[in-house]
Amino acid sequence: MASRTSGKGSQSTAGTSKKRAGQSGGAAKKTAAKKAPAKKAPAKKSAAPAKKAAAKKAAPAPAPNPTSGVYRAVRAVWMGTARAVAAMFRGIGRGAKGLDPAHRKDGSALLLLALALIVAAGTWSNLDGPVGSLVEMLVTGAFGRLDLVVPILLGTIAARLILHPERPEANGRIVIGLSALVIGVLGQVHIACGAPGRGQGTEAIQDAGGLIGWAVSRPLIYLMGDVLAVPLLVLLTVFGLLVVTATPVAAIPQRLRQLGVRLGLVRDDEDAYASEAGYDAGEYADEWRETPARRARRTSLAKEDPDGAGGSERAEEEALRKRRRSRRSSSTQPPLDRPMDAVDVAAAAAASLDGAVLHGVQPSPLVAGLSSGISGEREDGAASGGVPVARDADKESGTSGARGTAAGGKGRKDGAGEADPAQVPDLTRPVTETSEPLPPRAEQLQLSGDITYSLPSLELLERGGPGKTRSAANDAVVDSLTKVFTEFKVDAAVTGFTRGPTVTRYVVELGPAVKVERITALTKNIAYAVASPDVRIISPIPGKSAVGIEIPNSDREMVNLGDVLRSADSVGDDHPMLVGLGKDVEGGYVAANLATMPHVLVAGATGSGKSSCINCLITSVMARATPDDVRMVLVDPKRVELTAYEGIPHLITPIITNPKRAAEALQWVVREMDLRYDDLAAYGFRHIDDFNAAVRKGKVKEPAGSERELKPYPYLLVIVDELADLMMVAPRDVEDSIVRITQLARAAGIHLVLATQRPSVDVVTGLIKANVPSRLAFATSSLADSRVILDQAGAEKLIGKGDGLFLPMGANKPTRMQGAYVTEAEVEAVVAHCKAQMAPVFREDVTVGSSKKKEIDEEIGDDLDLLCQAAELVVSTQFGSTSMLQRKLRVGFAKAGRLMDLMESRGVVGPSEGSKARDVLVKPDELDGVLDVIRGKAHS
Repeated sequence: MASRTSGKGSQSTAGTSKKRAGQSGGAAKKTAAKKAPAKKAPAKKSAAPAKKAAAKKAAPAPAPNPTSGVYRAVRAVWMGTARAVAAMFRGIGRGAKGLDPAHRKDGSALLLLALALIVAAGTWSNLDGPVGSLVEMLVTGAFGRLDLVVPILLGTIAARLILHPERPEANGRIVIGLSALVIGVLGQVHIACGAPGRGQGTEAIQDAGGLIGWAVSRPLIYLMGDVLAVPLLVLLTVFGLLVVTATPVAAIPQRLRQLGVRLGLVRDDEDAYASEAGYDAGEYADEWRETPARRARRTSLAKEDPDGAGGSERAEEEALRKRRRSRRSSSTQPPLDRPMDAVDVAAAAAASLDGAVLHGVQPSPLVAGLSSGISGEREDGAASGGVPVARDADKESGTSGARGTAAGGKGRKDGAGEADPAQVPDLTRPVTETSEPLPPRAEQLQLSGDITYSLPSLELLERGGPGKTRSAANDAVVDSLTKVFTEFKVDAAVTGFTRGPTVTRYVVELGPAVKVERITALTKNIAYAVASPDVRIISPIPGKSAVGIEIPNSDREMVNLGDVLRSADSVGDDHPMLVGLGKDVEGGYVAANLATMPHVLVAGATGSGKSSCINCLITSVMARATPDDVRMVLVDPKRVELTAYEGIPHLITPIITNPKRAAEALQWVVREMDLRYDDLAAYGFRHIDDFNAAVRKGKVKEPAGSERELKPYPYLLVIVDELADLMMVAPRDVEDSIVRITQLARAAGIHLVLATQRPSVDVVTGLIKANVPSRLAFATSSLADSRVILDQAGAEKLIGKGDGLFLPMGANKPTRMQGAYVTEAEVEAVVAHCKAQMAPVFREDVTVGSSKKKEIDEEIGDDLDLLCQAAELVVSTQFGSTSMLQRKLRVGFAKAGRLMDLMESRGVVGPSEGSKARDVLVKPDELDGVLDVIRGKAHS
């Protein structure tokens, strides 16, 4: 538009000039006016052909159809192949993520060995072909004359990865040291060969220090000449050598002396002292292997030393020299006819320990334990100026001093007594190294006499990272809370906070005469200030004169079940029913004993963490208890939640998925409880633990003539994953069984875990709540559900994904915690270990009753509960009317007529008499028997 407008403007201007030229009659202006259109006309004519030419050239641009089709087909095949190859490599990558770290290190070492072989073949034997040319171009071009050393260097690194795979912390140090060493040596070689440059050709550079040597030495020579370049490169080489060998400069003389001792060029004074004490260093050479515990200790000392790994070693060596000087001045050669006592054993052990440290090797654990245990006695004797004298045997009988051990590290303070020859270990025998397991519990227990069952290792459960104690977000929240208190003129201050994995509790202390209600009334304002809708105020914090404000963390942390089971509380308690639950707000691990709970109700909305909690409970039991300790009954109406545990030896019956069979299993649990109480009453015990202890000790004897063999009763853990489904199918039977179990089963060793995602009053009834004292509530959808579970508010403000409130038996206020999480891979590993130990042994009577009942109830079908209610209604009212069943049971006419026919076939009512009510043939006092017949109990 702008171009067109400018064109028109120019034309109008030209016309005006023509008129003015005509009026004036000037010949020059007429000529100029005529020349202007003449100049514009050729431009228009030339523009048109240009456009036509462009149009003619653009016409033949499209390629022919056959060629374009072939191109598209080839492109599609190429892209499909590329995607398939990429998908294959991505699959390999995903599999490599789950590869064992030891295999990864072995693979890296073998790859380096392969590279070393290829480089050796290319540099040592002039390998032909493309590979040889590539090696010559890369290796010889980079390293020059030292290309022969590259395969040796690669092989050395590979050997270290194979021999020391458990020390990855030294890899960075070795890489830095080798880099400095190689750069320094190549620079010196390049200068020694005349420092050829690029002008002399690549062959001259390859015959010297290679590209690396040229790149290092050339700038130094240019800046400061050969005189200063060579010393600098020598210092760089020495630095690299010291870093690789982890040797500080101050420790160089000592390391050189140690090298001379190892090569036999220098005799060590400590060996002479050891030989004088009757100790032969070669006798224990096989025992000076580095144990994992000492390696970890040495690694930790090296990390703590800011000046390098040699600082702590120097301090330890100085301490050893002082101890040896004191021993030399205070010890004498013992007579040959006197028996070897504890002091002589300590002297030999100390000599072994000191010589091993100075030689850079590790002594045997027995030698280290003896030296550390009796060193206190030896130094006390040296300080007093004489050798401890053995006391009289009569005075020492029965009151021998406490001997130092490697675990305790305590020595006798009352002098060294004469050692018992049976208690003094023989240092000439090789000692096998043993490592203590992590949990102090029995790893192997006898099962059914001749079967050995080993518990799964806790290494199957992954460890989590260290939890955070403070972050910038916490400081921002503290500032926001302080600002809110200032704006609303509340005399309160944030005095501290404790950060948990999910939420952080901020401790707020009130000023004098400030009501707690003023803080609770600011809930919405605090939520607005910290930009979080889920703010929970605890007033006051239990055990403190402060108010707690719990605010979710912006960076949540996961709590692994392995960390909970490795905690001090879990490891210190070997009870088989101890389970890991999670981590509380203060950062402490939460573990609970199901035997003391004794029953627990777990409830929460979908996705709140209820299923993860059930998985943690079952996995904890499998990891800590044998099938002789705990047997389980798992009820899974959803059919998919607990299928991973099918076939574990802890099951007493296959996983129950049918709600009717679940009701029958609960009734079997009630019968099992009655049988256990019969034994407790017969033998005079009040708890199953006392009965089991007496049976194991053989204090309980069977009555005369009895063929029964008494065995300890295992704990019976019943887990119902979804209580709502059971209450819908058979509410009365399920409720009656649960009430009986929860009322009486604690002393019988039977414990119940009920889980539901619909905590309404029709599912969790008042009778069930009254007898289940422990509650675990996850996030709920409403305040009413929170009150059903906890009898108080709070669960509706949880943020989900494992955030829960745990209310154990006897507690007034719940504890907020983040539920533990166990992955499917961890569950599969623990289940596989348990299955490999033994096959499950099922109880037949758990499932036999349900199968008989199914045959008897074939005619009744799914109307058993309605039939029982109808029979109870008809017999109690003595009025057999179909219309009454419609009104009372809220069923249709067809259903009511069918119920009446079923009662007629079982002799409850008489035949139909038209519109009249049927005769009732059963009296009210016979109702229980009629109900048993309907349920099939009379035939089972």
